[in-house]
Amino acid sequence: MTNRDTHRVIPLMDLRPSGLAVPAAAFHADTRLAANGLIADLRGRALRDLRISVTDRCNFRCNYCMPKEIFDKDYAYLKHTDLLTFEEITRLAHVFVAHGVEKIRLTGGEPLLRKNLEQLIEQLAALRTPAGKPLDITLTTNGALLARKAQSLKDAGLKRVTVSLDGLDDAVFRSMNDVDFPVANVLAGIEAARAVGLGPIKINMVVKRGTNAQEILPMARHFKGSGMVLRFIEYMDVGATNGWRMNEVMPSAEVIALLQSELPLVPLEPSAPGETAQRWGYANAHGQHDPALGEIGVISSVTQAFCGSCNRARLSTEGQLYLCLFAEKGYDLRSLVRGSASEADVQSAIAHIWQGRTDNYSEQRSTLPADQGAPVKRVEMSYIGG
Repeated sequence: MTNRDTHRVIPLMDLRPSGLAVPAAAFHADTRLAANGLIADLRGRALRDLRISVTDRCNFRCNYCMPKEIFDKDYAYLKHTDLLTFEEITRLAHVFVAHGVEKIRLTGGEPLLRKNLEQLIEQLAALRTPAGKPLDITLTTNGALLARKAQSLKDAGLKRVTVSLDGLDDAVFRSMNDVDFPVANVLAGIEAARAVGLGPIKINMVVKRGTNAQEILPMARHFKGSGMVLRFIEYMDVGATNGWRMNEVMPSAEVIALLQSELPLVPLEPSAPGETAQRWGYANAHGQHDPALGEIGVISSVTQAFCGSCNRARLSTEGQLYLCLFAEKGYDLRSLVRGSASEADVQSAIAHIWQGRTDNYSEQRSTLPADQGAPVKRVEMSYIGG
């Protein structure tokens, strides 16, 4: 076994790395780049999906994301003045849309903790693609506040939600969120979201061997035929505080094999270019997919990297642009929107950053040596969302 397999290391460090400078060529007259609805990175990947973190705070302390050992009562969260305002977020989103973004996902931390979030959703819902189409605006939440917020989110223009739910057994769920929050309240939030039309709803379950793998089949049984899509996510080495170990990863192939032992599945085609999840449909007695029974998905960023089709950028709570979930640093866009930069300046900056992108950490992971000493100082998932 490697050190990575056997030791849980939680380093004490600054979890918010300083930003990278925007390439100077972005502002030179002869190298400026305008938005044309389509930019590609050095691997030919277009920019289509923008994930925006609206807060670095969360009301859960899931040990794979925000462990209590680090995010305790003394942890220094960002000051409100450090956060991008809704107007700043909308201004940047407008530029990203001009470059080809069609989908915006709001994340956190827990995004529903951001006060008056509906105002931001209304502003984003008013944006249009270069072809005049509305954006696909969605949000990922732990569901704790969803029951009380579902209607106002829908009214503001939110299209759909993804809810993180790591098990149905109440003891397991309370243990994983580490704040003793009951699973029944999350299920109530899911039902409230369905009732107001925030769908199709996706349910994300992070599978951690030895912790909640026994919840895979109960979760599948519960959501089969519900019209919701349950997705199983391999436990990932995001950031440097979750004590990640490879022997706690349950490969998606093993998840599918377990499901197939009771619930026959057939593979389905991707729903969209750059789709992170491999889709499987529940089969009928003839071995064919029955849409009424629904489908599941598996996200296999550890064992089956999908870097080659990744079309996502991530905007942090304080305005740093990250090109990969596993990035070490981001590019400082906040200084542009709070400075004297014009929209053309911001367009050119984002274009230069994306066109220089080469990120493919998940593909590289299998060739990396076992961790030695302190882990790589990658950005925390709670800072830029999933």
